[in-house]
Amino acid sequence: YAFHPPPAQNYSKMNRIEGQIEERGYWGSKAEFLLAMAGNVVGLGNVWRFPYLCYRNGGGAFLIPYLVFVVTCGVPLFLLETAMGQYTQEGAITCWHHLCPLAEGIGYAGQLILLYNCMYTIILAWALFYLTFSFSSQLPWASCDNSWNTDKCLNLAERNLTLNRTMLIHSTPAATEFWERRVLSLSGGIEEIGKINWEILLCLIAMWIICYFCIWKGVKSTGKVVYFTATFPYVMLLALLIRGLTLHGALKGVVFNLYPEPARLSDPQVWMEAGTQIFFSYSVCFGTLISLGSYNQYNNNCYRDCLWLCLLNSATSLVAGFAVFSVLGFMANAQGVSIEEVAESGPGLAFIAYPQAVAMMPLPQLWAVCFFIMIILLGLDTQFVGMETIITSVMDMFPMVLRRAGRREMFVLLFCLTCFFGQLIMITEWGMYIFQLFDNYACNGACILFLSVFESLAMGWIFGAERLFDIIEDMTKSRPNYIFMLCWKYLTPLVSLVSFVYSVVETKPLTFNRWYVYPDWAHALGWLLALSSILLVPGWALGRMCSGKGTLKQVRMKIHSSITYMPTL
Repeated sequence: YAFHPPPAQNYSKMNRIEGQIEERGYWGSKAEFLLAMAGNVVGLGNVWRFPYLCYRNGGGAFLIPYLVFVVTCGVPLFLLETAMGQYTQEGAITCWHHLCPLAEGIGYAGQLILLYNCMYTIILAWALFYLTFSFSSQLPWASCDNSWNTDKCLNLAERNLTLNRTMLIHSTPAATEFWERRVLSLSGGIEEIGKINWEILLCLIAMWIICYFCIWKGVKSTGKVVYFTATFPYVMLLALLIRGLTLHGALKGVVFNLYPEPARLSDPQVWMEAGTQIFFSYSVCFGTLISLGSYNQYNNNCYRDCLWLCLLNSATSLVAGFAVFSVLGFMANAQGVSIEEVAESGPGLAFIAYPQAVAMMPLPQLWAVCFFIMIILLGLDTQFVGMETIITSVMDMFPMVLRRAGRREMFVLLFCLTCFFGQLIMITEWGMYIFQLFDNYACNGACILFLSVFESLAMGWIFGAERLFDIIEDMTKSRPNYIFMLCWKYLTPLVSLVSFVYSVVETKPLTFNRWYVYPDWAHALGWLLALSSILLVPGWALGRMCSGKGTLKQVRMKIHSSITYMPTL
C-alpha cells in the first residue's frame, strides 16, 4: 500500500489543466527548501535570547533541560509539521481539514499568532535606523554631546574613564539614552500616546517594501531571496565571533556564559524557559513548517532534512552565545564591572549592550555595520516566512478566487499595507509599551505550549501516530525512530501541558525597565490577546461537534480523519 496526497489536490490539478487557476508551485530545488527552513528557524532568538537564558539559568547546566525539550518536543514537532505539509500539499489551515477536521482550530490559532508576530517588523526598522547611523564618523550612541543627551549621560567608551558603583547607579550610559530618547522617544507610560517618529516611519516603510518583494511571487521569489538572507548572517556571525574571541576579557565572558550551576536544575523556572526557547527557536506550532513543507515534492526526505535543520538551529545558538558573551566579557573587563551588570536580553542586547560594546572596539563603524546587517537579515527571514505562511493558508482556502493571474500580488500588497497601518502605533512614543504588551501576551510561550498539547494529541491519537509513521515511510522510504511515536502520543503533550500550567500560574505583572508597572486595563487587554488564539482551538472543536447532524455516534465520526488509505496496484 502507498499513500498519496488527499483528493483535494486532484481537484486543484484538474482546474489547472482547464486553465482556471494557477499552479500552486514547488521549491525550485532542495537547496531553496533547506535555506528557507534554516532562515525561518534560525532567527533573533538564537542571538539575543538563548545566550542570556543560558547564563541566567545555570550556564552549562541549562543545556540539560534544553536538550530534554529538544528531544521530547522540538525535533518531534518539527518532523510532524513538515511531514503534514509535505503529505497534504496544503497550508497551515487546510491541511487540518484533511488530516483532523476537529482540530482545524489549531491552524487558525497559529495563523492569528503569526499575524500578531508581524509587529516584530518594527525590530527591523530599529535595526535599519541603527545601521544608517553606523556609517557616521562618530557613532551617536558613543558620545554625550548630542541634543538628546541629559546631564546624567555617561560615555562608557572613554578610555580614561574610572567607574565606581555610585557613578553607574546615578548615571545613564550614552547607548541607553540614544535608544530610549532618540530611537523610541519614550513617553511616560502606555497612557500617553505621543508623536510619531518620522525617521522610524521611513525605516518601517523600507522594511515592509523589502518584505513585500521577498514574497510577492510566492516560492518563486522566496526561493531565490533565501540564498542571500539565510547564508549571509552566518558570514556576519563568524566575523563577529572571531573578532569577539580576540578581545581582552573574551574568555571570561565565554566561561561565565557556560559555567555550570547544577543546583539551578531544581528550579521549575529554568525548565520553563528552556521549553519556551525551544518552541520559539524551532518555530513549531505556528504553521510555518507546514507551509514550507507543503511546497516540497511528495518523495522528499523530510525526515533527514528535519534532523539536520534541528542540529543546525541548536548549534547556531551555541555559537551565537560565544559571539555575544565574548564581546560582553570584553565590555565588562574594559569597564571594570561584573558581566551581570552588562548582560542583557532581547532589544536590550541588540540596541544597548552590543552597540555600547562595539563603540569601545577599534574600527567601531565596521563592527556596527556587520552586527546590524546580521540582525536585519536574521529577522527578515523569519518575518517574510511568517507572512508567506499566512498568505499560503488564505490562498489554499480560496484557490478559485486568489490563485489567478495577478491576484496573489494584489493580495500580498493588501496584506502588507494592512499590517503596516496597524503597526503605526509602534512608532509613536508609547510604541515600546505596546510592543512589550504584545510580546508578553499575544506572542508568549503559553499560547504556543497550549497549541502543542492539542497538536500532538490530534496527530498522535486522533489521526494516529502509526498512520503518520506509515505516511512518512512512504514519502521518505525510511521509517522514523520509534521515539518519535512515543513523543507524539505521550511525552510531547505531557511536557507541554505541565509547562503551560506552570507558565500561567507563575505569570508575573508586566513591567518595563524595572520601574514602570502596567495598569490593570493593559493586563486585561493582554490576556484578551492571549485568549484570542487559545480559545480558537476548543471553540472550533465544539462548533464542529454541535453543528453535526444525526446521532452522537455519527457526530463522533467528525473526530476521524478524512484521508483514506489508497492502495496502489
